[in-house]
Amino acid sequence: VQLQASGGGLVQAGGSLRLSCVASGGTFSSYGWLRQAPGKEREFVAAIRRSGGSTYYADPVKGRFSISRDNAKNAVYLQMNSLKPEDTAVYYCAVKFTSFNIESTLWNYWGQGTQVTVSS
Repeated sequence: VQLQASGGGLVQAGGSLRLSCVASGGTFSSYGWLRQAPGKEREFVAAIRRSGGSTYYADPVKGRFSISRDNAKNAVYLQMNSLKPEDTAVYYCAVKFTSFNIESTLWNYWGQGTQVTVSS
């Protein structure tokens, strides 16, 4: 299984970025994004179920971030709007075989991470 994430970068506060992640080597029940800021533990950001498309968000990003998927491409996206300096982190896409405990950091496979830096 390989997860290739892209789309990170440097943006000013209030700006937007769109992250993309393409999975290969399998299909999964759940696709998600997590992040890890310097000196902090990895945290859940957003997730989506492959079937039905139910979405889940961490409280700090609700109303600003939107997760979507393209099942045909086995891809997941994270649209990030109204970015804040505290959103600065390495963002990881991840997949899991079930939808159990989807709003957690417990995922089966992780991508390599893409850096998002929000300047004030």
